[in-house]
Parts: sequence; C-alpha cells; structure tokens
Amino acid sequence: MRLEDGDVALRSLVEADAAPLAAAARDPLVPYYTSVPENYTEARALEFILRGGNQFAIVDAATDELLGVIGFHLDDHARGHFGYWVGKEARGRGVATRALRLLTRWAAAEHGLARLQLIVEPENLASVRVAEKAGFRREARLRSYIELRGARRDVYLYALLAEDL
Repeated sequence: MRLEDGDVALRSLVEADAAPLAAAARDPLVPYYTSVPENYTEARALEFILRGGNQFAIVDAATDELLGVIGFHLDDHARGHFGYWVGKEARGRGVATRALRLLTRWAAAEHGLARLQLIVEPENLASVRVAEKAGFRREARLRSYIELRGARRDVYLYALLAEDL
C-alpha cells in the first residue's frame, strides 16, 4: 500500500526502516507521549516492523525519508483507533496532520469504519492541533486512562465520523 498527497506518503514499513525508526524514536518526546519504549533500539524497531499489522511509515513523498509512524487497529464495532508520531525534524511542518488525513480516509473506506478515534494527552498541544486540523473533535477527558512509564495519565478522546470525511 502507498498513499500520498504530493508531499507526504504512507507506505508499508520495511526492514530497512529499522535504523532510522530507532534513531527518530530516541527523541525524548516520542517515549514521553507514546508507548514507544525509552532507549528504543534497532532490534526493537525491527521486531515492530516484522510484527506487521496496520502500521505504516510516514515518509517524504519525493525522497522516501522516514519522518514517523502512523497506524490503527480495529475493533468489532466498525471503529478504528489511530495513533501517530513524527521525528523531531518533521515536526511543525504539517506532516502528522497530512498523514492522519490520508490514513483516516483510506481506512474508513477500506474497512467500512463508521467511527475513527484517537487519544491525546492534554499537555501534548502539538498532537491536539494535529487531531483537530485533521477533523477530529474532542469528545471527553478520560481520567487516569493510560499508564506510561509507571504513571497514570489523563487523555482526551477525539473522534471523527466517517460521514464527516
């Protein structure tokens, strides 16, 4: 699979992505806001890639440079749960918003999703902006919803209905 908008592309992760993926994930903000472990190694990145699933590389459409990762998982109620992160050098350029728009439209059509959702920590203002720019609406604050690095954290629940795409 390859989706692109002219500047950003989504494609399957490949083994050659392990080294750049591990390097980008070692940015302290990635493990702080995501479930990516601290001190992410190339071996762990390779395990992640080989596991497969609905995880995709976010790349520069012209150069294929790895910018981040985006993915989703499905549940049995025509819902998709989305997550994303981009490396330090890609932030502030609209990369995550563009990737999220590409993937949500494709996933809704391909998998017949009625509802698309994601969670964002309230202090992660960049991710809040990404979700909102991609058309997601904040529906709730879920208290003590996730545990990351041994601490319980609140999240905002954002949703986008397929009919709003």
